[in-house]
Amino acid sequence: MNNSIFSRFTPKEPKFFPLLNSLCDVIVKAANLLKECIDKKSQGNRIEDYYKRIKEEERNGDKITQTIFDELSLTFITPFDREDIHDLANNLDDIIDAINSCAKRIMLYNPKELPASAETLSDMICKCANHLSEAIEQLNILKKNPKHINRCCEALHDLENAADDVYAQFITDIFNSETSPVEIIKLKDIMYELEKTTDCAEHVSKILKTIIVKNA
Repeated sequence: MNNSIFSRFTPKEPKFFPLLNSLCDVIVKAANLLKECIDKKSQGNRIEDYYKRIKEEERNGDKITQTIFDELSLTFITPFDREDIHDLANNLDDIIDAINSCAKRIMLYNPKELPASAETLSDMICKCANHLSEAIEQLNILKKNPKHINRCCEALHDLENAADDVYAQFITDIFNSETSPVEIIKLKDIMYELEKTTDCAEHVSKILKTIIVKNA
């Protein structure tokens, strides 16, 4: 329907842009809280409060995502393909879920000590969140300037590759330095979840590139 002659002359609902921006705001908040959580844990402090705050952001993300899905079912003309809006919202929400999962593992496993690479990955997650926020802010002017979104997507791809390298180096180091099998299992799962969060962010960049191809 969006490609029909009729749709070209029908106003398209702009409500999805602020909703997607709000979802990115939640990602940025959750990512910053995760970074603080890891910093506090590395200093030997309790982090239950950080997990609760991240969990609250995760719930906020679920509400916004559901609102987007509800609006999709009610809106006749969308700014771009409704399937792409659905995938974009769903995968942005996956990032929030992944951040929540990272914090939950740190709290439940309570490892004796987090490696420095955990802080490195949390920094990368924050950078991913900021690039995503920048990209989503540009969606409403996509046809005028797709280059900015493309640059953000390239940055997300580079961060995901760098996170892979950090995780690979962590695996090498942990088996050389840690003697407790229990601690190895705990840390490996935490670090895997941190690295997977950057994968989720990079997956959103692929959806954004698809949207650019269809609409720019």
